[in-house]
Amino acid sequence: MTSNPLNPSNGDDEPKDPLAEMLQNLMGGKGMGDIDPAELAKAAGLPNDPNLLAQMFSQVQAMMSASSDGPVNWQLAHENARRVAASGSDPSVTAAQSREVDEALRLAELWLDQVTELPATGLIGRAWSRAEWVEETLGTWKRLTEPVANSIANALSSAMTEQMPEEMKSMMGGASSMLQNMGGAIFGMQLGQAIGALSAEVVSSTDIGVPLADLEMALLPANVAKFGEGLSLPENDIRLFLAVREAAHARLFVQVPWLRGHLLGAIEAYARGIHIDTSKIEELARELDPSNPEGIQEALSQGVFMPQRTPAQDQALEKLETALALVEGWVDELTAAATEKLLPSAAALRETVRRRRATGGPAEHAFSSLVGLELRPRRLREAATLWAQLKEERGVEGRDAIWQHPDLLPTAEDLDDPKGFSERRKLAEASDTEVDDALQKLLSGGFDSAEPGAEQGGDDAGETGDDSSGEPGAGDESGNPKA
Repeated sequence: MTSNPLNPSNGDDEPKDPLAEMLQNLMGGKGMGDIDPAELAKAAGLPNDPNLLAQMFSQVQAMMSASSDGPVNWQLAHENARRVAASGSDPSVTAAQSREVDEALRLAELWLDQVTELPATGLIGRAWSRAEWVEETLGTWKRLTEPVANSIANALSSAMTEQMPEEMKSMMGGASSMLQNMGGAIFGMQLGQAIGALSAEVVSSTDIGVPLADLEMALLPANVAKFGEGLSLPENDIRLFLAVREAAHARLFVQVPWLRGHLLGAIEAYARGIHIDTSKIEELARELDPSNPEGIQEALSQGVFMPQRTPAQDQALEKLETALALVEGWVDELTAAATEKLLPSAAALRETVRRRRATGGPAEHAFSSLVGLELRPRRLREAATLWAQLKEERGVEGRDAIWQHPDLLPTAEDLDDPKGFSERRKLAEASDTEVDDALQKLLSGGFDSAEPGAEQGGDDAGETGDDSSGEPGAGDESGNPKA
């Protein structure tokens, strides 16, 4: 019997499906009929937990065979994030914790009333578990990561397809969607892992400087307690300080309606500009060792799919980092002003938060490696100095008026030279005023009426200064007027 070249013998005279063999090599299993969930889980960075893998196996099999709404399997990301959030200690919020958080946020609002002109939000303070944080913020995470997530999932699918022999591509048919689903699943699981890990680090809904949950003001009691470990400070002081920061963030995003869209839009624009280096994925596919599925996970965690930034990307990133710094700097300055006389530990807590925001935690580093985006305000201190300078020059009302329009926001140059901001702004405002005045004069016909008058004045002067007697008219020969 002649063997089919597309189904080579495996040595036991049994035909072997090349597509199944490829998937076997990729996933470390026995083909689509027996995909090893442990190997897939390792590739996605999941712990080797038999119970966890058993729960996931049926979902992964369904995902492989069913078409997805998009290149990334967000359902898998959601489920994985929930599992990771619950894998550690994530007790339900007690009634006492809810009451403590509510009281802290209410008091924080009263303290902020003394240091800002922006009115209170009227929001009800919430106490969240880590799983609740995942539920409340996943929609925003999807919005922020979808552009690059789609690029990575599509690139994975394309790379796997390109690595197939030509004779196999004609056999793919409907299996191409399965490859896309596989790439989307790998990224979705990895993203869920990162978000779930972040849920164990954040202390509030705005802890990373971005309003992940719209019109919400919340603290995570378990993480607040974890934040205070080793600080040797009263638990109530820590909770109040973090509550003031959360309330300041919420007040800014609620009372400055354009700011949330401006900040999220800047992140989306940056993410859309990220292009995946498919050559790195092709290299990974060529060198993938079926016995070492951790290679995929390691590649993702090290940002193997992230190319060098272009000059346009560098410019977009600078604008994004400046916006993040301005938000965090304003919150930092207000929190210090509101707590310095009321909390003895305020200065120490301020420095702790500054260092924490500047360096980021392990989960934040993992997230930035995965999607190529860091959400840390590198210039927080310079921004806080700028807001303090503006308060000194313009008062609280003048400082907060800067948030009236995005065009008024300071730039990276202003962070470099906070004392020169007002002078530069005066020059810009004066220039704008001159342009506006000139435009108004032009529209009202002022320039048209002035020109004939000037010409008429010149003619009159000529006629007066050169009459038939040859004597000067309005003045003598020296130009001085007659007495």
